[in-house]
Amino acid sequence: MRKIDIFTHIFPERYVSRMQEVAPGWKDVGKRVRGIPMLVDLDVRFKVMDAYEDYQQILSIATPPIEVFASPADAVDLARRANDGMAELVGRYPDRFPGFIASLPMNDPDATMREIDRAIVDLHARGIQIFTNVCGKPIVEPEYLPMFEKMARHDLPIWLHPFRDASFPDYPTEQRSLYEIWWTFGWPYETSVAMSRIVFAGLFDQFPDLKIITHHMGAMAPYFEGRVGPGWDQLGSRTSDEDYTLVLKRLKKRPRDYCKMFDADTAVFGAYEATICGLKFFGADKVLFASDAPFDPEKGTMYIRETIAILDRLPITNEERERIYWRNAVKLLKIA
Repeated sequence: MRKIDIFTHIFPERYVSRMQEVAPGWKDVGKRVRGIPMLVDLDVRFKVMDAYEDYQQILSIATPPIEVFASPADAVDLARRANDGMAELVGRYPDRFPGFIASLPMNDPDATMREIDRAIVDLHARGIQIFTNVCGKPIVEPEYLPMFEKMARHDLPIWLHPFRDASFPDYPTEQRSLYEIWWTFGWPYETSVAMSRIVFAGLFDQFPDLKIITHHMGAMAPYFEGRVGPGWDQLGSRTSDEDYTLVLKRLKKRPRDYCKMFDADTAVFGAYEATICGLKFFGADKVLFASDAPFDPEKGTMYIRETIAILDRLPITNEERERIYWRNAVKLLKIA
């Protein structure tokens, strides 16, 4: 069966060399690149890919978000380098890489709008990657709303990737997050918050063609369906200084139903029960195969192998499995 892995990460050569010039001392970047050869070495990547029959990857750059380590001018240059590099790989190896996700200089909103059009129209990007905040700002701030409108007009998806780092403490009395809690639990929380703000900002009502793929199976939403369902049906009952019941009156659907309008990927690091939970919440039409390669303990092989093993033993029909593995991606990304 064909398998389109919609969320795999790479650092194109011209991008990573410039990144290391712009931010040579930025936290852990050099360590990360050296520690995971598949991020930069195509021969290693192809060897991993060749272990699976009819397996393809959609490419995107890895964290950190460009805007957290680069000035606006450098971010524009880096985004162009990333997108040009990934487009070149797609053009050179179309059987391996049927598409890529554009990166953006989010600390320059005007340049972001221009780069979206350049990447999609000129380079044939299949969507864009954004992160759950922009240097700490909510992604539903007014300066970012034209981006959502533009992507709805392009009728291509936004990949929503979580991001925070250790500078976001676990408790207000501390200076830093400990034990990489900022990643383990902080990233799913980031995604859930961003999803929530999109819902309550009414973006799905404002832009009916908007399509957003949430990384890691919709983060906390499936597991906490009772909270986003009956819990948020009582929005305002816990707040005395603002009338949130007006928000519910403004929305056309229940918050829970908006949460189900997101698409979700299967990158849950080999967790079978989490996959079952997310699939039940979103449904087979809204779930897409993704591994998050190469960020696993084996540096590229484990998450692909374990995710495929999970999908192959799910108690679903072969037709549903096809939708998850590749048919949903073909439809959403408009690829052959």
